[in-house]
Amino acid sequence: MTLSIDIDKQSAVAVVTLDRPDRHNAIDLATAAELTACWREFRFDDSVRAIVVTGAGERAFCTGIDRDAEVPQPQSPYSIDDPLVAIGPKTNDLWKPVIAAVNGMACGGAFYLIGESEFVVADESATFFDPHTTYGMVTAYESMLLAQRMPVGEVARMALMGNAERISARRAYETGLVSEVTEPGRAREAAVACAETIASYPTEAVQGTVRSVWAAKEATRTQALAHAPHLITLGNLPPERQAELFTGRRPGGFRVR
Repeated sequence: MTLSIDIDKQSAVAVVTLDRPDRHNAIDLATAAELTACWREFRFDDSVRAIVVTGAGERAFCTGIDRDAEVPQPQSPYSIDDPLVAIGPKTNDLWKPVIAAVNGMACGGAFYLIGESEFVVADESATFFDPHTTYGMVTAYESMLLAQRMPVGEVARMALMGNAERISARRAYETGLVSEVTEPGRAREAAVACAETIASYPTEAVQGTVRSVWAAKEATRTQALAHAPHLITLGNLPPERQAELFTGRRPGGFRVR
């Protein structure tokens, strides 16, 4: 198992932890399948009324898709198989509130989870960036999800600067991506405290509120995401060239904004 799921029956709060710290909590195919399954199961588990999603260890919340994952692709230019497209709670029709607790790096495919959370709590050490363009890939789903909660200019800068720049937790708070910045190591604790409060309220009202907030932006989001597969197919470099750029990367070389 690459997920750790802890449920406190008394508070009705579940904590879902990406548990691959040796891989910076990158998501392989098994982890993707486990995430999809856990959100689907929570739909039927009345003992869970609010959820926190986080990453194991101090170095990373999640660094997106595991580069070692092999994902066969159809030959049609009109189709693409994205292993992360179904890892978020909303994609799986879960309308119980989900809070992301971010520690360390959050980049690339991490935004599938962050983008489908109600809000984000991050500790001071957290950094956010999207390396896709650096390695010859289109950032489509990630940017579209982030554009639902950040100014478009900030999303564009993150996407286009790639590996050259990381956004600090404080800057993420200033731009609306993060709702609270905590002391190092306290993000999970703060997120759980929020989840416990929310879980104590009548669940019908809570889920209805979650659904109404998402309904306000769902039409735009749905239309945007429909374009993502085609943009990725057209703009991505061949996998071999992506791998060359990735393996040729040098540590560091970025600034934190």
